[in-house]
Amino acid sequence: MNKVTRKNALTWVVAAAIMLAGCSQQGSTPTGATIGHNPNPVQVPKNAIGEAVGYKIIGIDAGAGSMVKTEEVMKLYGLDNWQLVEGSDAAMTAALTRAYEQKQPIIITGWTPHWMFKKLDLKYLQDPKNGFGGAEQIHTIVRKGLKQDHPAAYRFLDAFQWKPADMEAVMVHILDGKKPEEAAAEWVKNNEDKVGKWVEGLAPVQKEKLTIAYVAWDSEIASSHIVKEVLETKLGYEVELSQVQAGPMWAGVAMGDVDGMVAAWLPSTDASYLKKFGDQLEDLGPNLDGTKIGLVVPGYMNIQSIEELK
Repeated sequence: MNKVTRKNALTWVVAAAIMLAGCSQQGSTPTGATIGHNPNPVQVPKNAIGEAVGYKIIGIDAGAGSMVKTEEVMKLYGLDNWQLVEGSDAAMTAALTRAYEQKQPIIITGWTPHWMFKKLDLKYLQDPKNGFGGAEQIHTIVRKGLKQDHPAAYRFLDAFQWKPADMEAVMVHILDGKKPEEAAAEWVKNNEDKVGKWVEGLAPVQKEKLTIAYVAWDSEIASSHIVKEVLETKLGYEVELSQVQAGPMWAGVAMGDVDGMVAAWLPSTDASYLKKFGDQLEDLGPNLDGTKIGLVVPGYMNIQSIEELK
């Protein structure tokens, strides 16, 4: 990216002054796990959005499907002078929370379900060119041969399906301080009817070992720990959760190094991985409907569309 000119620097200063003025009118936002909504947008001139955020979009780990898709979308909209910042889910949400508390502008790669949409007033930037695609699903993917080697686990993973509100409930409990194992155990205890349908007619095994791969995104931490809890407490398996990045997760299932995962965002986000490994693994179909990815900003920012970033 070219160095910021004196003119652009002056534009940024003006934008910052406007944002600070907006903050002084509405007061500061208290810190804490639950952050209040902001009814009035911060009036950042649209031609100053880039300068105000340093031409940076805050992303997650390299290789994640949402990162690959965001790079494609940036090219689609001609955002050649913008930088997609690699990091992690935790780093991204920390940066978002800091900016939100100070009512500062920020643009992130976001997705739903995610606790941040329950805790903060956020919005997706409109995507008129449909670069991110429409609604997606999260699929369960297993290694070939799992059905023969561990039929009870296979049938449970095939039956496993829940709703965005279920996933968000587990994520919020983790955010509020519970360990993932504790949040999963509590959810399973409180949803016996739903869990019972997943394992109906399945006979428990004697400590057979399974490995489930996952990526350290809040959504996948929630779903993977739920699967582990059910496999262990209802079906008698010993389950190891293997935290990796997206590429190794797909490769691990394809090569049979891990038994499965419940973290495949399809048909768009993880399309490249499915194309590469699809004939080497088994797709059991969706375990959650109604997911979405895109560029996300706080509700107080006066911007509506990705086109305004150019």
